[in-house]
Amino acid sequence: MHDLRGFIAAVRDLIKRHEIDQPGAYRRWLWQKGESARDLGLNPYGCADAANILYTIGYFPQSPTERQSWVATLRDLQNQQDGLFYEVTHHPIHTTAHCIAALELFDAMPAHPLLGLSQYKDPSAMEAFLDQLDWRNNPWRESHRGAGLYASLVLAGEVTTEWQDRYFAWLYDHADPATGFVRKDHIGPVPHPPIIVPHLPPSIFPHLAGSFHYLFNQQYARVPLRYPSAMVDTCLDIYRSREFPLAVNVGFAEIDWVFCLTRSLRQSGGHRNAECYEALMTFTDQYVPFLLGLTPNSDEGLNDLHMLFGAMCCLSELQTALPGQLKTERPLKLVLDRRPFI
Repeated sequence: MHDLRGFIAAVRDLIKRHEIDQPGAYRRWLWQKGESARDLGLNPYGCADAANILYTIGYFPQSPTERQSWVATLRDLQNQQDGLFYEVTHHPIHTTAHCIAALELFDAMPAHPLLGLSQYKDPSAMEAFLDQLDWRNNPWRESHRGAGLYASLVLAGEVTTEWQDRYFAWLYDHADPATGFVRKDHIGPVPHPPIIVPHLPPSIFPHLAGSFHYLFNQQYARVPLRYPSAMVDTCLDIYRSREFPLAVNVGFAEIDWVFCLTRSLRQSGGHRNAECYEALMTFTDQYVPFLLGLTPNSDEGLNDLHMLFGAMCCLSELQTALPGQLKTERPLKLVLDRRPFI
């Protein structure tokens, strides 16, 4: 068993250090890195991920006045003209989905309609949008748009049930029988950007990471995967081959892999259940000591609230998948069990 209580206390302190001047106002980073030009002021990911992390660790704002301040701060970050949210490190569809998903934790909606996405509210236009994404060469980054479009429009209440049915039918029809991922006929080794892991040879992990984003939409809507057993097999193969290094960074790759494995396992009827449990246990025994060995006040990954949120999501999913293995004062809660998008 791993005791996370000291780590959670450090995370609460990190959140407090990122706060600016009022409840709900947060920086994403506390310092620059090299020659980067990070925005160290009020940031959409700082605000959204502070809310996400506090929800995850069980310290979500309770006071009505405080919650009102959080909601007002997030809403003020929305562009009044097109209804989108903007931040330089991500596509506006990702930022929009991320901020609207954070508002949902407060049972709140965005202040303005999503006019910048209105062209995709016709089901045929949405299908054409999905079809033109670069599934072969850039599945990870492109999934931010393909999955964010659904989360944004659904959480904002701007699309019909028919639209949602057509969205999931497209994903179902384009699932790959060999890997369980989307999109069939486009799965193959992909080069990794150096920013992820330097000098890493091409692999299919970006297809896993891309499929993760559609998977959490499918899980939210309670729709079936087409090839869950194939996804289980591929997740196990990726982990055992070490074709992508896990448990060595603070970010989202770990939750991508864990979530794809645990949620496809649920739908597979227990396919290779013992092997899945063994892989998750082995991974946990590597990942948790890695996180606990970091120095919270100086580590580059922990300094970034968005990357920290990815790590907290992974710990939450592991705590559910491996009962009794991760000790916390309050049970961790995965935001994806409430609404889509991270």
